[in-house]
Amino acid sequence: MTDRSRTALQEDSNRQKATGPSNKTTFLVAFAASAFVIAGLVSYVASSQPDGLDATTQRGCTVTEVDGAEQLTGECIAQSAKEHHFAGAPLADYTIGGNSTLTGIAGIIGAAAAFAALMVVVRIVLVGRKRTDRTSVSS
Repeated sequence: MTDRSRTALQEDSNRQKATGPSNKTTFLVAFAASAFVIAGLVSYVASSQPDGLDATTQRGCTVTEVDGAEQLTGECIAQSAKEHHFAGAPLADYTIGGNSTLTGIAGIIGAAAAFAALMVVVRIVLVGRKRTDRTSVSS
């Protein structure tokens, strides 16, 4: 690489730093904002009807409401289903403490937790890459 091309690359790098956030940062902010809007607003218009898996397991049964709880009558796979371990968790069933009017807030909290987990994974990967780069340069 010539001195002239090295200087040109360095100038381009300096220009990118001076112009502000990178395209990656802009993309991540826009993506996060979209996810929060969808989780917070669109979740209120989501169907309360069973999804494909629930509908399939309930074939052959009739769902009736008894004392505020759903009860299955007939013969279907869903009758042998049990509550999962996290059924009593604060954000179970896309609600907060069982309050279905807080679905949007539960969605936002869930999206924030997913982004936090993503950022932890990205940090771990980046630290691993930096260590690999340092060891390969010093070798």
